[in-house]
Amino acid sequence: MHKTIQNDLEKLQNREKAKQMQRFFKTGKGEYGEGDIFLGLSVPAQRKIASKYKAVVSLDDIHVLMNSNIHEHRLTAIFLLVQLYNKQKSDADKKEIVDFYLNHTYAVNNWDIVDSSAHKILGHWLFNKDKSILFKLAKSENLWEQRISMIACMHDIKKGEYETTLEIADLLLHHKHDLIHKAVGWMLKEISKQDLQVTDNFLKTRCQTMPRTCLRYAIEKFPKDRRQAFLKGYV
Repeated sequence: MHKTIQNDLEKLQNREKAKQMQRFFKTGKGEYGEGDIFLGLSVPAQRKIASKYKAVVSLDDIHVLMNSNIHEHRLTAIFLLVQLYNKQKSDADKKEIVDFYLNHTYAVNNWDIVDSSAHKILGHWLFNKDKSILFKLAKSENLWEQRISMIACMHDIKKGEYETTLEIADLLLHHKHDLIHKAVGWMLKEISKQDLQVTDNFLKTRCQTMPRTCLRYAIEKFPKDRRQAFLKGYV
C-alpha cells in the first residue's frame, strides 16, 4: 500500500514549488532541514491522499513512508498515523500507536511534521497521565524532540491544564534555536487565549531575559498597552 501512496503523491509533484519549499524549510547545508527533499505538494493535497487510504493503511506502510527522505512522504505518513490513532477504541491500541510515534521521532523532523502530530497523538494520550516522557524529550539534544515536548502540551491547554506547559516552557525558555522560541511563545499565547493572567504571571519575571521572538509570540493576544509594557520591560 505504501507504494501506491507514494505513487499518488509523486503524480502531483510540482518542481517549481518544490524549489520554493526547499528554501522555505531551510534545507541548505547547516540549516535545520538540511538534505530534506520536497515534491512540491500542498498540505490539502496530502491530507486528501491520507484520507483516501485511512481505512486500509497499516503501521508497516506508515513505517516505510516515515523512513523516506522525501518530506511529503513523512508528512502524509503523520496524517495517516493521526487518523489511525483517532480510530482506535482501546487504550492498548492507542498506546501501540503512541509507542510507534515515540520510536519514530527521528522521522518527525521538521516543524510542520511535529506540529501536525505532537498534540494529536502524544498530547492526547498523556492527558491525565504521567508526563515524564515530555520532560525527557525536552531535555533531549534533538531539536525536534524538544519541539515535540512543547507542542504536545497543546492538548492540555485546550483542556484548561497549564502546569506541565509552563514547566516545559521554563526548561526551553533560553534555548538557542528560534524554532523553540516560537514553539514556547505559541503555547504561552494559547494559554493566554483562555486565561490571560496565567501567561501574564509567567512573563512578569521572565520577559526581560527571554528571547524576543518568544515574548512577541506570547503577548500577541494581550491588549496593546500590556504588550508595550512587556516589550519595554515595565512590568
